[in-house]
Amino acid sequence: MAGDIDYMLRVVVANMAAYDEFYKRLISITPLRNVVSRFAMERIKATTALPFPDQVEQAARKSRIAEAAAI
Repeated sequence: MAGDIDYMLRVVVANMAAYDEFYKRLISITPLRNVVSRFAMERIKATTALPFPDQVEQAARKSRIAEAAAI
């Protein structure tokens, strides 16, 4: 990563109390400065997997059809 961030951790915990426990344990074993926390209120997407090839082909086919219809 470039910029001001040196490390980014994605931590999944059950609730804020669990996050607080995690954070306290982390800072007890590692000297940290300028810690920033951001929290997601809900999960929109649970995977980082790329689309399957047939889904990509279907999208390309729809795009070609739309382009042809616009001509």
